[in-house]
Order: sequence, then structure tokens, then C-alpha cells
Amino acid sequence: MASLTVDVDGFTWNIDDSGAGPAVVLCHGFPGLGYSFRHQSAALAGAGYRAIAPDMPGYGGTDRPAGVEQYTAVATADRLVGLLDALGIARAVFVGHDFGAPAAWTTALRHPSRVAGLVLLAVPYAPDRLRARPTELYRKMARQHFLHLHYFQEPGVAEAELDPRAREFLQRLFFALSGEYRYLDVWNHPSEGNGYLDVLPQAPALPWAWLSEEELDTYAAVFDRTGFGGGLCWYRAYDANWLASAPYEGADITVPTLFVAGDRDPVITMSGPGALERMSAAVPDLRGIHLLPAAGHFVQMERSAEVDALLVRFVSDVVSPAGSAE
Repeated sequence: MASLTVDVDGFTWNIDDSGAGPAVVLCHGFPGLGYSFRHQSAALAGAGYRAIAPDMPGYGGTDRPAGVEQYTAVATADRLVGLLDALGIARAVFVGHDFGAPAAWTTALRHPSRVAGLVLLAVPYAPDRLRARPTELYRKMARQHFLHLHYFQEPGVAEAELDPRAREFLQRLFFALSGEYRYLDVWNHPSEGNGYLDVLPQAPALPWAWLSEEELDTYAAVFDRTGFGGGLCWYRAYDANWLASAPYEGADITVPTLFVAGDRDPVITMSGPGALERMSAAVPDLRGIHLLPAAGHFVQMERSAEVDALLVRFVSDVVSPAGSAE
């Protein structure tokens, strides 16, 4: 992968750019980097596609804008289209994991002519908004148990805990959200007096089947340099995102779409009963729902070969490797 810096109207993106051909843009979530799609980038490049995996706003070598409104899915979708313009790309397949999934589907809602296809990893499309401000709901839930969505809201609190222990936090969170652990057990802890490292499980020693010491070192080196504050801005933008997404409530996604998740991903449970059925009803051209056995939240790493195969097959169905994604 070639690491490139791209300026778009004064905003600097850092992207991993691999291969040549129709473009696939891979959008990570927390606590990720463009590096999180290293397996998929290699598979796509090998199959005749151009894989573009940016560090998302606030992460790695990409700018960290001031103001949480800059981290909404709407703001990010518009920045992603600006990135396509700067790279001379008319259309691309968008892949989104975790926070990257709403960013990707919002790009499809706001700019459908620029999206040749959509792949959602871990987070099912939710056509309906919450009935109240997210932070109000999280505050109530935090009275009952520890909730990272609430803990991350106050600027500086989580940074003070996590930045000095970046590698430990990453290893423990990757394990806690994997198919080897039941993440919702974290909720058994009270909020009062606890930080995130107080409630996360200890992680087994590396290497794991899907993560090596060297790969974790790569993540840790970046977050040792940048801290977690940029990534935490995505959590602190929940209310701003709730307001910005109002025009798209109930909207259907019209582009070809694929959904892939681990069958042990706690996000499926947290999305509520019937989440997959609601997504199916709002995505007329849904090409499949794949729940990979024994995988957790980081499905693109835990089950990289299966995700690679599903992704390449989907991309080949919606664009031609010999042509372009126009």
C-alpha cells in the first residue's frame, strides 16, 4: 500500500492507496485506521480494483477538525465526495465499518450518483432516528450500568485514562469486542467510579489467529502519537449527528448493498430487535446479509478471508475490473 497525503480545500487526508481500476473506498470506525482494511486492500488490488483506505477525520495522519459538527455522517459524506473529486474518481463502491458504516450510507443517501455500491460491516442501516437526543438516552442508561457511549462524552476524561495506555487499551478492546468474549458483560459494572480499563477484560497474550504483535504495534504507534481524542469526537458528535440526519429519516438506500457482520457482534444486539429486518425493508437492492459464525465486531480482521471473498464478489457484480467506476 502507498500512503498518500491529499489536500481537499484545506483539509488533509491520509490514505492508503492500493492497486488500479474501479475504486473502492474503505471507511473505518473506532479505534481504527486505514490500516484496519489491510487484508481487504490487498484482496481488492489483486482482483483488479483500486482500494482507497483513508484514516478517517480525527485519526492517524488525517486532519482533526475542531467542532463536533465536523464529525457527523453528513459532514463526513461530503468530505468523502471531495476526496473522490481530488482523486479524479467519478464513482466508487463505499465500504463502512463501525462509524464508517453511517458515513458510507449517508454518502449513498446524499450523493447516490457517486456510489456504485455499498458494503456495511457490523452496523446495519437504520432508517429511523432515535426518539430523543442520544446523550439523554445514554445518561439514563448509565444510571444502570457502565456505558462507554456515555463515558466518552466529557472531553478529556477518556483521553486522560486511555492515551497513556494506548497499546493496552487497544489489545483489551479488540479482544472484548471479538467473537471470543461477550462484550455486553461490560455492562454489568456500574458507571460510578469506573473508567473503561476498569471494566474491560484482560486480553490473552498475542499472537491471536487474527492479530499479531506487529499489527498491534502498528496501531499503538499511531495512537501513542495522536491520542484517542480525534476518534472520541465521533462519539461526542452523537447529538449533532442526530440533528443533521433528520432529513434522511425513513429514507431508502437505492444503491446495491451488502451487509456482513459477525454473528457474535454486540452491535447487532445493541441495534435492537428486528434491526436486520428493518434494514432489509429500507434497502430494495440488498444483495445479501452474511453473519459469519463465531466472529465479533472486527469482522474484517477476524474473518478476513471470508470478508475478502464476499467483498470482491460484490464489487465484481457492480463494477467491471477492466473498466472504471464511472
